[in-house]
Amino acid sequence: MTAIDPTARPDLDRALLDPPSVFATPEAVVAHPALATAEKIEILKRWAYDAADIAVAVEEGMPGAEEVLLRRITLALQLLAGPLDLDQAGPSKQHGMARGAVKPGG
Repeated sequence: MTAIDPTARPDLDRALLDPPSVFATPEAVVAHPALATAEKIEILKRWAYDAADIAVAVEEGMPGAEEVLLRRITLALQLLAGPLDLDQAGPSKQHGMARGAVKPGG
């Protein structure tokens, strides 16, 4: 079996469509040396949207892993982009992060 090079450029299209299929954690996105900051931010924003969507689906149950994941994604985004404007509600049912909440280099 061939080992996967952790510094090799990941499949960006796949990462944008399904971040957890490429990265084990949000922190792995932040730490990846072959991605530009803008690419990392976009991957994390899409991961946040997906996690918020799943959280809405289970909102009648007790808080679960998706809420913890969403917090980890938010912290990762803050490391890359600086403070987030979380007062803006997203345009979807889950009211996740609005696209304007993340300002790269902010």
